[in-house]
Amino acid sequence: MNFDYLSAFSRNIGWITREEQQLLRSKRIAIAGLGGVGGSHLLTLTRLGVGGFSIADMDRFELANFNRQAGADVKALGLSKVGVMATKAREINPTLELRTFSEGVTDANLESFLDDIDLYIDGLDFFVLDMRAKLFAACAERGIPAITAAPLGMGVALLNFLPGRMTFEEYFGFENQPENERIVRFLMGLSPAMLQTPYLVDPSAVDLASHRGPSTAMACELCAGVAATEALKILLRRGKVFAAPWGIHFDAYRTKLRRTWRPGGHRNPLQRIGLNIARKKFLAKLSEPSIGQTEPLLSPIEHILKLAKWAPSGDNTQPWQFEIAAEDHLVIHGSDTRDHCVYDFKGRASQMSVGALLENIVIAATNYGIAARWSLRPNAPDAAPTIDVRFFSDPEIKPSPLVPYIRTRATQRRAMQRQPLKSQEKMRLEESLGKEYAVLWLDTPEDRLRTARLMFRYGKVRLTMPEAYEVHKDIIQWNARHSRERIPDRAIGLDPITLRFMKWALKNWSRVNFLNTYFSGTLLPRLELDLIPGVFCAGHFVLLADKPPMSIEDRISAGRALQRFWLTATKLNLQLQPEMTPLIFAGYVGESAKLTRIDAVEKTAKRLTGELTGLLGEDHLARAVFMGRIGKGKQPDARSTRKRLSDLWITPNANTRSVA
Repeated sequence: MNFDYLSAFSRNIGWITREEQQLLRSKRIAIAGLGGVGGSHLLTLTRLGVGGFSIADMDRFELANFNRQAGADVKALGLSKVGVMATKAREINPTLELRTFSEGVTDANLESFLDDIDLYIDGLDFFVLDMRAKLFAACAERGIPAITAAPLGMGVALLNFLPGRMTFEEYFGFENQPENERIVRFLMGLSPAMLQTPYLVDPSAVDLASHRGPSTAMACELCAGVAATEALKILLRRGKVFAAPWGIHFDAYRTKLRRTWRPGGHRNPLQRIGLNIARKKFLAKLSEPSIGQTEPLLSPIEHILKLAKWAPSGDNTQPWQFEIAAEDHLVIHGSDTRDHCVYDFKGRASQMSVGALLENIVIAATNYGIAARWSLRPNAPDAAPTIDVRFFSDPEIKPSPLVPYIRTRATQRRAMQRQPLKSQEKMRLEESLGKEYAVLWLDTPEDRLRTARLMFRYGKVRLTMPEAYEVHKDIIQWNARHSRERIPDRAIGLDPITLRFMKWALKNWSRVNFLNTYFSGTLLPRLELDLIPGVFCAGHFVLLADKPPMSIEDRISAGRALQRFWLTATKLNLQLQPEMTPLIFAGYVGESAKLTRIDAVEKTAKRLTGELTGLLGEDHLARAVFMGRIGKGKQPDARSTRKRLSDLWITPNANTRSVA
């Protein structure tokens, strides 16, 4: 079949005229960078019917490009991006007039790259700032309009630099600035509205020091659509084109559109405020050691641990350290917080957390065709268990369906939907536990209310104990959405006003005691943390062992079962919140251990244990290993993250790699 230009692009007619289509055929566009946005720019504009391009990129395709780059596929691995994209473009329009620059844009070829160009579109990597500034300066000098459309999150930020208008340098102010300052200015100049930041779920993926960050194909395709539309208007001289200092930011995830205006560019007072905030937030990250070069060298065990470390632990304590004894042998050095945390009675909560970690290791290992088997060293104390994990290659193993949910599993402390769980959902949750565990469901309206009221009463015990206060004041990271070692305040579940009162009160015990004595200081927190969430959920549940847990092995086994249950709930799009206070405090009461030095609070805890026994039954309480609430709801937008793997080695001199 012979190629016919007019037939190939005839479906453009209507939105453009036949005469305009011929005009586009005569135009030449330069695109520097053919990765995430540049490759999509080229193909979109080729389908628009643009007849000529100058394209430049020095890189070759690799696996890390697959999530977003138009030319990245198995056949393209290791091949030149320029060569692959030129072929793809010519497969759309064999008559294209292409000039290729496989060495990228350099000082030596910049002039020839821009020869006879009608429009420049920026496709350079975010961190390529020197050459970007030179290209835009050369365009301004030659009177060439230039477009930059930046992929941010799941949206696009657009800036047009037109002849005779504000230049790139006037807007960003790169001249004589160090690289880190240029990075901050470029980010804030592209995105004064910063629409993308609220839904960044894993800040550790932003590694500014090694010039790497997360990206999405959605953003790249949005960039191509927006930039091609601007190109059409500029090349055909029709429609309004906003030029810098005007900008446009559209975020598809939040369905928000902002038109930004920064007269004076980086000198604008509003922009200066934004830059000061950004410097405080990002400059520390820019000075962190780069981790990007170590990841390709990770051993299989390290890859498994990067995923497995996302196991839940009380107050995000992460009571474990790791030692790689051999290529197939991992040693886990556990610990507990019983000596300073009232919620870790006899280290039982920490032991369950170690069990959850082990289950994560077993699940994560399947992703690499590896079986993991563990054994507890019999001579190790319960307060510091030592566990040997050995790995065996097994080509028959298939990745567990729970692997994708290890990192997305989170605690939801806010209200959920009251829609009851379906029988199919309950069945899958029960099956996840294995034969040695069962579920006691407390999900009738009466049970929900009764449990919520009991949690409300336990909340008062929790908030009037000085022993619990010592924990609460240390575990919260204030003014944070994520925390590596604690709980960010935005994840607690309180409204901003109550959160401010809590922050003030937790400065010292006398403030807490004063509020509790004279102003019913526990009322609002208990309403928001216990009663309202306790009513607004699908129901409460208790995980039961087939016999009362007695040993550390029993607790580790319970932690493994809990993790399977929680991951299965996440897979079913269900949210979960632990409600362990009743079981923990009942442990003190049942073993006649001292819970608190406040006699009245101790007496209340004993009375509530009786109510808990009435709710669950004496046999069920003896076999209970975990209690929580469950239901459908939004994924929490604030959560605890995890320590870097490099912070978890027991022998840091032997394991020096800094891995997120």
